[in-house]
Formats: sequence, C-alpha cells, structure tokens
Amino acid sequence: MRRVVVTGMGAVTPVGNNVQQTWESLKNGKSGIGIITRYDVSKTKAKVAGEVKNFDPTEYIEKRECRRTDLYCQYAIAAAAQAVADSGIKDKIEPERFGVYVGSGIGGMNTFYDQSVNLYTDKNVSPFFIPMMISNIAAGEVAIRNNAKGPCLPVVTACSTSTHAIGEAYRAIKFGFADAIIAGGAEAAIHPLSIKGFTSCKALTLSDDPENASMPFDKRRNGFVMGEGAGILILEEYEHAVARGATIYAELCGYGNTCDAHHVTAPDPDAEGAARCVSLAFEEAGYDGKEEIYINAHGTSTPMNDSVETKAFKKALGEQAYKAHISSTKSMTGHMLGATGAVEAIASVMALRTGIIPPTIGYKEPDPECDLDYTPNKAAEADITLAASTTFGFGGHNACIVFRK
Repeated sequence: MRRVVVTGMGAVTPVGNNVQQTWESLKNGKSGIGIITRYDVSKTKAKVAGEVKNFDPTEYIEKRECRRTDLYCQYAIAAAAQAVADSGIKDKIEPERFGVYVGSGIGGMNTFYDQSVNLYTDKNVSPFFIPMMISNIAAGEVAIRNNAKGPCLPVVTACSTSTHAIGEAYRAIKFGFADAIIAGGAEAAIHPLSIKGFTSCKALTLSDDPENASMPFDKRRNGFVMGEGAGILILEEYEHAVARGATIYAELCGYGNTCDAHHVTAPDPDAEGAARCVSLAFEEAGYDGKEEIYINAHGTSTPMNDSVETKAFKKALGEQAYKAHISSTKSMTGHMLGATGAVEAIASVMALRTGIIPPTIGYKEPDPECDLDYTPNKAAEADITLAASTTFGFGGHNACIVFRK
C-alpha cells in the first residue's frame, strides 16, 4: 500500500490556458461562459458555451502536426506538457514505470464530422481520420511525447472520465504497477452536432444570457452549459517524489467508483450509488467526521443532478454535510465533459494549498432541495485538510476522489 501524491498540474480551460490563469479566475469568480463564436448560433436553441480562448497549439506541437491532431488531442498534449514541466519528472523516472491515463468522453468530434462531410460530398477522407478521431489517441500522443512506456489507459465514462482516470491511476501506483502516471482528460465538443444532440435530450440550458446560464444549485437552473479543454495531474509514488526533491501539492488518498445501474441519462433519484461512491472515497481517505472539508461538486446546473447530488452528500456524510464547504466551478467553466473531473481536481488541490474555497457564481435563488453551503458568489477562506471532487456521468457512472493537505 504505497502513498500517492500530486507533483505537477496542467490545464487548458475556458477561464485560462494554464493552471495559474485558471485558478486566478476561479477564485475571483470570473466566468468563461459566453455566446458561442465557433459557428452561427442564430438558428440554434442553445447559444452559450465555455469556449477556450486564445489557445495556440503551436506552443506545444509543430504547425504541420496541428492538421493531424483533433482539437481535443491538442488540448491534452498542451495540458500534459505543462504538468510534466511543472513536476520536473522528465528524465527522472524509468520509462517502464511511467504511465498515462488520459481519457475523453467523446473524442475527435470535429474530425468525425468533417470527414463525414468529405465522404458524402465525394471528397477524400483523410488518411489521418482514424488516429485523429479515436478517443484513446490523446493518451497515445501524451505517452509518445513523454516516453511513458508503463501502463496506458484511456478511460471513457462520459462526464466522469477524468475523475475515473485519476482514480484508476491512483490505484495503479498504490498497488505498485507504476511509479508515476500522467492522468486526466480532454474534450473539444463545442460543435453544432454535439450541441444539438445534448439539446435534443434536454440536457443543455437554452438561456442566451451568459450570466444566467450555468447556475448550479440555484432554483432557476434549467440545464448545463457545454465547456471544453483539458486537465492533467502528475500522480507519483510518495517516496519516489521525495527522493527526487519534487514539489508535493497534495496527497491523493481516497477514490470511489460505483454505478447507479438505473438509467442511460438520469441519475438515480434516491442517490444510493452516488452516496456510496462518496462514502467509499472518504472512508479510504481516513475521514473522521471532524475535519474541515471542501467538495468541488459535479454541480451541473441541471434540475436533477444538483438535487440528487445534494441528497448524496447528506447520505454519505450525515450532519457533516451541512458543515462542508461546497462549490461548483462549472458556474464559471461550464461542463467540460471528459475534462471536467481533472480540472475540478486541480481546483480542489489549489483550494487545499491556498485555503481559498472558489465560489459558485450566479447563485441568486435558493432551492429548498439544495440546502447546503455552496459558497455563493464569493470565495471563502477555510482551513480545510481534505478536498474532494465528484463527477457523475451518463450511464450511471459515479466517481469521487479525495485529496489530503
């Protein structure tokens, strides 16, 4: 049973193209949500999203390679490059003991659509179509670029993808299958096809007001806002990190993984699976019910998720749920799908490091079914010792990870 710590982080998000920019935005309540600029939204119902801004992939890959990699993969490569540089682990680990667990909920949506159009307009389908589109290629690209020859696993569990990737990487290191793993997720699905698909299943908000679109735990909430980007953490065995003098941001000490086995899109209204997931993670982390804690909630701003998640916290933590500091940074980033868990894990680690609880912005009308402390509108200060991140995905996938100061 080996200890696992975080020694590096990287991020590309709607509120910043690195961890420092992202954290400054989150703690100051700065939103990255706006009217979609990628395409004309005049004839679409859903008009807002959390787009990544001013991202230059040539800072991380050669210009000619940009034409051979989907945007989601470019985000992953960028965030991984940041995290590896931050950790200082390059050339300080055996390649066979260095792994990559990077997933994507959807994969190369832009590539899939564009090449489908080529097919039906009698144009050539790119020879790079398959390796650009498949959802495992980000993990492969990151492994190639970092000479990581250990376990390589691209998790795909919808919105829970990168939380599960981090959790499974934690277990691999804990039980001796690797000494360090590049873990997280990436997504780039702000595209007319995926936006209309999520709209058709009534998941997205139809608000055209960016300030009143993503409203987690607010009574007015009516659907989530699509986001995009990537989040990557370097997880490392504690003794290995200490031996090379690495900076340790936090210890990853708990992981829960359950399934509702209830419905393809809707959460179990009784929150049994979600509550069990949270309980498992906090139990493994050694939570004694007395520590001051922060939870970066899934908090999607959909009517069912937020009320069910609140119920899950109460079932898992009992009366301590009312004392927990909770917030949803999706109020600022939107829902980054397969990348959201990793970015929110980074926010959780930064909350532990700084003692600052990022707010849930746009919170105006309390919901009787959501009656916990969601850190409304303004950051709070707290001497927390544990920070958790929860994500719940289509298909009933539940994930929770817990970090210790």
